[in-house]
Amino acid sequence: MAEDWQQGGFGLYIHWPFCEAKCPYCDFNSHVSRRIDQTAWRDAYLAELQRAADETPGRVLNAVFFGGGTPSLMDPDVVADIIAAIRRHWPTANDLEITLEANPGSVEAGRFTAYRQAGVSRVSMGIQALNDSDLKRLGRLHSAKEAMTAFDIARNTFERVSFDLIYGRQDQSAAQWEAELKQALSLAIDHISLYQLTIEQGTAFGDRYARGKLRGLPDEDLGADMFTLTQDICNDMGMSAYEVSNHARDGAQSRHNLIYWRYGDYIGIGPGAHGRLTLDGQKLATVAYSNPQRWLDGVAKGEAEKPRAAISRSEQATEFLLMGLRLKEGVDLARYADIAGHEIDEKAVDHLQDIGMAKREAGRLIVSDQGVIVLNAVIETLLP
Repeated sequence: MAEDWQQGGFGLYIHWPFCEAKCPYCDFNSHVSRRIDQTAWRDAYLAELQRAADETPGRVLNAVFFGGGTPSLMDPDVVADIIAAIRRHWPTANDLEITLEANPGSVEAGRFTAYRQAGVSRVSMGIQALNDSDLKRLGRLHSAKEAMTAFDIARNTFERVSFDLIYGRQDQSAAQWEAELKQALSLAIDHISLYQLTIEQGTAFGDRYARGKLRGLPDEDLGADMFTLTQDICNDMGMSAYEVSNHARDGAQSRHNLIYWRYGDYIGIGPGAHGRLTLDGQKLATVAYSNPQRWLDGVAKGEAEKPRAAISRSEQATEFLLMGLRLKEGVDLARYADIAGHEIDEKAVDHLQDIGMAKREAGRLIVSDQGVIVLNAVIETLLP
């Protein structure tokens, strides 16, 4: 009998924790270090891959994602050794997707060619803005011209290229964002991730905001208008959303991200990496120690991960909704019932339908365009 995770797939996330600089909006586990022993890090990743493979023999791997940090700072030989080990450890899907995140400042043609030869099939570039003034405000090290040069190199090297943009930036008008987004979509891309600027506690922007020093941010109404504008423009240009912040042409959706949102299993390797792993019928939450040196030292002792936590059926059902309702395809209601042990609250679903926030369609629950704007409230309505 198939296990639930198989309906979402099986992926592998590898976290490279190092960056050239810490961006003021970033709350990811990233660190600036002048000296990195790439050989030591390669050996640690290989050891953790062996450990993970021993727990999951025979599973077909659908996707690999090198995230960070800035994985394009990894030596191509290190990436090649990791991918070779992955292929030894697991059978892989015929359409295995291997993505590597890159920042424009670390891109050069020879390096990208080496990544492609190592087995990387897709790159995701952190461009974030297409003008120099906003890039500087965001703390990015690259210029708009360097970003376009890097994009051209990526497009000429890989069949699949995605990049990120941040909107809702300081003093940005809806008209400015419309022009910038149309410029981005006019490039030869098949996938784009569009994120509203979020101010997170513990970041430089968060500290500035708390002191009243981060001015010019859009109010709630403008933010909602910019989100709606984003969907309209992307739809018109053939890049409809398949998830709240991710847009793609048909067939170009990120397979690795779909594993998350479809509530599959994924292994997380590297400092701070999270995972969801089903063993002996029990879904577990895994998380690695976040401090890079602590993680590196822990690998040698078999202690790179914090103690695992079993996820209850009710917690799994909540996670299933939190992830799956972000997708345009919504969630399978029969699968929800299998995970939760009970049917979804029909009165809550009826209420959401009545107010235009969601709909039932072919056994699925799908959040409407209006509902996506208040997705957290929609999910709260559905939770017991």
